[in-house]
Amino acid sequence: MIFATVGTQLPFPRLIDALDAIAPRLDEPVIAQVGASVAGHWANLDTRQTLPPHEFSALFGEARVVVSHAGIGSILSARRFGKPLILFPRRAALGEHRNDHQMATVRHVKGLRGVHVAFEQGDLERLLLRPGLDAAGEDGAPSPEHLALIERLHSFIHDLR
Repeated sequence: MIFATVGTQLPFPRLIDALDAIAPRLDEPVIAQVGASVAGHWANLDTRQTLPPHEFSALFGEARVVVSHAGIGSILSARRFGKPLILFPRRAALGEHRNDHQMATVRHVKGLRGVHVAFEQGDLERLLLRPGLDAAGEDGAPSPEHLALIERLHSFIHDLR
């Protein structure tokens, strides 16, 4: 199961519409928390306007992968539950938020183990169809990017000698 959340403050129809379009090509259900102020019908999603904390945690824990706006709460929850997380940041230019702090957030967390970023529907679909997405975790295990950087630094230092 894929669990999607838009957070509690603002609706995010671009994300929910993208998931509804992608869902028929997925081989699993998509449950989406869409926000209390959203009225709509998405034929391919199991939508919930809001979720009490215990249901939110249960769905987060059961999910194969979580798709979310770029909220810090979702990032921390993915690490706590050890789930792959796909961030789909809101953009101020599209009227989705008052500024681009979510774009800044993804620039800082991109490359963390288990945190994947999609900017458009095509990116989101490719990630959702990719087998074996890394899971986020608190174990401190370095990401592949981190390991590659260490190897480059090691080679650079070795070549200086």
